[in-house]
Amino acid sequence: MAPTHVLRCCQRGLAWIPVIFIALVVCWSYYAYVVELCLYTITMMGERIVYLIFFHVSFVMFVWSYWKTIFTKPANPSKEFCLPKAEKERYEKEERPESQQEILWRAASTLPMYTRTGAGAIRYCDRCQVIKPDRCHHCSACDMCVLKMDHHCPWVNNCVGFSNYKFFILFLAYSLVYCLFIAATVLQYFIKFWTNELNNSAKFHVLFLFFVAAMFCISILSLFSYHLWLVGKNRSTIEAFRAPVFRTGSDKNGFSLGFRKNIAQVFGDQKQYWLLPIYTSQGDGLTFPTRLVNADAEQATVTLQPDSNKCVPEVSVSPLSESQNRLLSNEQQANNAEDHLAENVLKSAESETVTMESES
Repeated sequence: MAPTHVLRCCQRGLAWIPVIFIALVVCWSYYAYVVELCLYTITMMGERIVYLIFFHVSFVMFVWSYWKTIFTKPANPSKEFCLPKAEKERYEKEERPESQQEILWRAASTLPMYTRTGAGAIRYCDRCQVIKPDRCHHCSACDMCVLKMDHHCPWVNNCVGFSNYKFFILFLAYSLVYCLFIAATVLQYFIKFWTNELNNSAKFHVLFLFFVAAMFCISILSLFSYHLWLVGKNRSTIEAFRAPVFRTGSDKNGFSLGFRKNIAQVFGDQKQYWLLPIYTSQGDGLTFPTRLVNADAEQATVTLQPDSNKCVPEVSVSPLSESQNRLLSNEQQANNAEDHLAENVLKSAESETVTMESES
């Protein structure tokens, strides 16, 4: 039997086949459009120049975002989520799940975590030996835990997560624009193909260029629309199929902060950089603001309690980090302050009424 590392190398090599296929298709489309269509087929100089300018703009943005999606390394949990050496040895020696959970609950007491497993336990990865932060999942293809993991995409041979999710959305957007532009500008020459108005050398390229662009356009449009919906809801693909579990139970909208702030978490605050494949996402990928956590300082501490039938100590979770508070809405804080003030006024009015009745 071949060594494990040899099989692993073969597997990694085969994983690049979809990327190489896309690269070959893109290179051929560049040749077919620029050389066969613009230089050999289009006779009007003005039309040729306009087509070449818009084609190269969409081509550069498409290749740039695709490159960033492929070669941006997935973000992993930091060292603070790793068990200390002594705790890790105790965890590995323990055979009872209840005792292992006690160790994990103690280790998670200082970590900003608000999600649990479906059974109410601490989310721990035995493979990576780390406590999983919120929205973090283990990717079997990458063999690592990925922050805010969305899915593993074979067409980019990379795991789409917190570090490159914006690049992936832009890759879908610019690939859609690239295919739409090619299909729209080639359509009139595709029609001329059936009327035998094209020379023999351009027939093949024009025919297949239109079909390939239209085929990719249909497939990309559905995927792009779905991920735009996920961005608006502030969900990952995994969370869309399996809602995250909080201390109050599962909630598919637990990380949703409203449409505008959901978009800002992925694309950032500065709108001038939204369409550029440069990193502008908010946060650190380890902590995320939730609509279940109040922004009031008096209620910033959240207590996580395991199931009643489990002998696990009660652990207090750290307050929201600075990156979380920065993402929370100022309007939400103002509304909470107004509600708190109104409640105090109401209570004081009731106490005065009771005092007056007692005096009378």
